[in-house]
Amino acid sequence: MNYSYSSLALCAVAAALALPGCSDKKPADAAAPSASTSAAAAPGASAPASAASATTPPGPPVSVTTAKAEARDMAINLRATGTVFPLASVDIKSQTNSVVTKMHINGGQFVRTGDPLFTLDGRADEANLAKARAQLAKDQAALADAQRQLKRAQELLAQNFIAKSAVDTAQAGVDTASATLLSDQAAIDAAKVALSYNHINSPLSGRAGALSVSIGTALQSNVTPIVTITQLDPIAVTFNLPQRNLAEAIAALKDGGAKVTATLADGGGSFQGRLYFVDNAVDPASGTVRARAKFDNKDGRLWPGAFVEISQTINTLKEAVVVPQAALIQSARGTIVYVVEDGKALMKPVKQVGGQSGEAAVTGIAAGESVVVDGKQNLRPGSLVAERPKEPKAGASAPAGATSRSAP
Repeated sequence: MNYSYSSLALCAVAAALALPGCSDKKPADAAAPSASTSAAAAPGASAPASAASATTPPGPPVSVTTAKAEARDMAINLRATGTVFPLASVDIKSQTNSVVTKMHINGGQFVRTGDPLFTLDGRADEANLAKARAQLAKDQAALADAQRQLKRAQELLAQNFIAKSAVDTAQAGVDTASATLLSDQAAIDAAKVALSYNHINSPLSGRAGALSVSIGTALQSNVTPIVTITQLDPIAVTFNLPQRNLAEAIAALKDGGAKVTATLADGGGSFQGRLYFVDNAVDPASGTVRARAKFDNKDGRLWPGAFVEISQTINTLKEAVVVPQAALIQSARGTIVYVVEDGKALMKPVKQVGGQSGEAAVTGIAAGESVVVDGKQNLRPGSLVAERPKEPKAGASAPAGATSRSAP
């Protein structure tokens, strides 16, 4: 028991002696680490920020497709909708009051120039022609008598049996009879013309329309069309040219007309023709000028009134830099394209000088440069790009270059 109490007393004394020493060492020991920590942190305050910026990679590469800019000749074609228009269409009418006695054609039949179409009742005109011929014969006899009278008077004047005035009177009789014959001949010609009106022939080669008469129909002169004849070969197409292309169209007329292609809808075929007419005024409402092209139509596939798609080559750009139309971007600063160089997208301003069939001729870039076609909406200047597998060589180099630059 005594041993226990004495041991406890010794421990209490030892603890009391040890506490001050421990308290003096601990603050110094604690302060040292904090000072060292702050000293280490102060000079390296910028180091974590630079390390973070160095190790933080840029945005992921943008997947794009590209196309090579090519240098070649590019034909600039004008496209428009045209209407097939016949070069000639004639409404056949009667030129005399008569009755149809014969019909030589059917509706829709093809006829040639001079083919008979209708025969009218011409008995009255035949009678008038016969009457004119009879009058001519009568006046011919009168002329012969006047000539004999003149000859007799000349013989008597030579013998001094009559005065010279009698010979002059006989001469006047001959001249009058001769003029009467001329009038009779003119009357015969007029009767022949009137008789010819009873035989209606086709004035051109073409297709006849619907017939509006039948045998026995009474016709009035120049009132009702009997039938319409429309020329089909050659045939024309009417379309409108923009005002800006008027100079090229007029220049093409001097060389026999520019080539024009007409295409029927639904696979109806294409036809080659030439421009032959440009109107003399621009329509102020639309800013276009009317033009026509002529086409051979031996097969009769171009029908009047049909709609066709017109394509005309108005200009050819020599050695133009051609890119896909989809590569162009319309921005607030104008037209631009993204060009891929060293795995990055570079923005370049361009100017479009022509376009045709999904392609555009531009200036501002060189032939051989890779322009972004698909995925350009996700690009910014300097963006990393990854070309799609359709061009393995370019697609493999872009991501590798991006990784090597972001590693530091």
